[in-house]
Amino acid sequence: MLCCLRLVLSLIGCIALTGNAHAQTTETYAEKLGFPKGKKVIILHVDDAGMSAESNAGTINALDKGIANSTSVMMPCGWVPQFFDYLKKKPATDAGVHLTLTSEWDAYRWSPVVGCKTAPGLCDEQGAFWHNVAQVVEHATADEVELEIRAQLARYRAFGLEPTHMDSHMGTLFQPKFVLRYAKVAMEEKIPVLFPGGHATLIMKTSNIPPAQQQLARQVGKQLWDAGLPVLDDIDGSSYGWNLPATTPNTDKNLQAHKTQKYIELLKAAQPGLTYIIMHCTAPSSTFDQISTSSQTRKGDMLAMMDPALRSFIEKEGIILTTWRELMERRNKLKSERAKE
Repeated sequence: MLCCLRLVLSLIGCIALTGNAHAQTTETYAEKLGFPKGKKVIILHVDDAGMSAESNAGTINALDKGIANSTSVMMPCGWVPQFFDYLKKKPATDAGVHLTLTSEWDAYRWSPVVGCKTAPGLCDEQGAFWHNVAQVVEHATADEVELEIRAQLARYRAFGLEPTHMDSHMGTLFQPKFVLRYAKVAMEEKIPVLFPGGHATLIMKTSNIPPAQQQLARQVGKQLWDAGLPVLDDIDGSSYGWNLPATTPNTDKNLQAHKTQKYIELLKAAQPGLTYIIMHCTAPSSTFDQISTSSQTRKGDMLAMMDPALRSFIEKEGIILTTWRELMERRNKLKSERAKE
């Protein structure tokens, strides 16, 4: 899974890099949205809600008992209804669609919402999504991907709620073959999407990004902004690989301290602008261990979000926490003001 996350960062960087060399001399998207110049504005986002009961519990802990402030739901997965029970009780939660086009685990699989007959290119021999991004790119068409995006969005709305945003599980939709459909649906539906079109400083530190697709990135970022949607400056998903050193006893206390310190280091490294920090919060069980070997790093993310030390650091540093809901409100206000000029 760690290699998948590195691939995600690489893919995002390929399509989102807009020229890091002059990042500090251009207006950030945070500033465009009215945040103070020079401020770090952060979304602490939990992926994979709806994947399992344990993922739901971890996400809820991070949101209700911790400092995480955004999440997104994997609509093809079996524990989606349980998470919507929570969302209906707390409809102000910043929750979006975690657009899912892969099914990466071996013992627990999920399938396209539209079905394999409608979109055969999305399905492997088991009738589930393909295991990895490369297989989706090889077999699926852009038309099939767009159908599935719209079906997952429709299923979210069928629960009676409106998503605050959409993002991409394992980064599949950041592939050049699919990214324009991702942006198309976002613009037509007026829903913000995960798309870092700014300085991409953290991305550049974690990935060796070729410059070949910079022009596509500029075009997509500009299209999203011109369509009235917010655009991010930077993104990071490195927490999945923050494991305890082999010499450190594997206790909750040590895991929490380790992960909290890594988040503090990440926040120190983040540059001014709007940064989206991805994590995976899970309250693991023996059942979850049958799905994935990632339970400890996911548990560590949850414990870090619940750590008062992390909250204290953020407050002390004057870091601004925001949500997709606030970003869209600011973008609409800016659009309205421009229309009056």
